Amino acid sequence: MFFTRLLAVAALAGLSLAPAAAALDTGVKAPDFSTQASLGGKVFTFDLKAALAKGPVVLYFYPAAFTSGCTLEAHDFADHIDDFKKYGATVIGVSGDDIEKLDKFSVSECRSKFAVASDKDLKIAKSYDAVLMNAYANRTSYVIAPDGKIVYSYTALDPGKHVANTLDALKKLEAK
Repeated sequence: MFFTRLLAVAALAGLSLAPAAAALDTGVKAPDFSTQASLGGKVFTFDLKAALAKGPVVLYFYPAAFTSGCTLEAHDFADHIDDFKKYGATVIGVSGDDIEKLDKFSVSECRSKFAVASDKDLKIAKSYDAVLMNAYANRTSYVIAPDGKIVYSYTALDPGKHVANTLDALKKLEAK
């Protein structure tokens, strides 16, 4: 329903929702941020710099919690969290939802396996050029190396390849 309305609004506005390349190129420094996040229904402050001190970060933006594509993507990340941990990676999802909604989403759809963060004003999404129609975070995934540089980016509204692609990027990062 959400994407049906989104497609209708985009069509009326003359916009295309076709996949586009993420604007932040590989090799550039990832914008630093800190924001409220929830893991297993518990709110904490997620800090990118602190997470990178522990290993690579898979940062993924998604339009809205509890929509069909975002739910599928959250399930996919949750199902593969052990694969991400093998690479020492932290997974963090970011949307424009408020923290109260994300508390519920982190338990039910993320299955308490990874954190989701609130970006109510889309400030973080804008800094990563991951905004859709100035109203939602665009479905964009980044892999950020511990040195803070982006080593992979992918944008597509279809949630089907984000997990596989980011895992492949982590595998390549580890091989370096």
